Amino acid sequence: MTIRPFVPFPDKRLRSVAEPVAEVTDEIRAIWGDMIDTMEAMPGVGLAAPQIGVMLRLAVVDASDSRGQAIRMANPEVLHVSVHLREHEEGSPNLPGVWATLKRPRAVTVAYLDETGTRVEKDLIGVWATSVQHQIDHLNGRMYFDHLSKTKRDMLIRKARKR
Repeated sequence: MTIRPFVPFPDKRLRSVAEPVAEVTDEIRAIWGDMIDTMEAMPGVGLAAPQIGVMLRLAVVDASDSRGQAIRMANPEVLHVSVHLREHEEGSPNLPGVWATLKRPRAVTVAYLDETGTRVEKDLIGVWATSVQHQIDHLNGRMYFDHLSKTKRDMLIRKARKR
């Protein structure tokens, strides 16, 4: 597999909605493999295809302690969210060197196509839930700092540009 370069912010692909995956093919599985290698090299707990310039609704998430537990998702969508929120510091290799603390639902139920093309519904909690929500934001042309106030968002982007 291959470690792919990240698309730098403010590249317009990071603000574009990714295209749905029609079917899971060997090409899609190869992209997932590259995404996992790229995520591991960061290191990170998730990656969405647009972050590496692939404009398809693909994401990988691995928040396990031991690693090697990556969930491969095509066309992921959140079906249910918990009412309880959890704070977590989020960042992006597309805008390196800055992070922000966000509150997101502590648990989610997500539906997606897995590596066999089968529709799966899975409950995720904690960092797993945070990461999948973060990746779906990327697939929808949003970044984590879009959840901040305009003032905080502008300060974060200015700080990143100074680096």
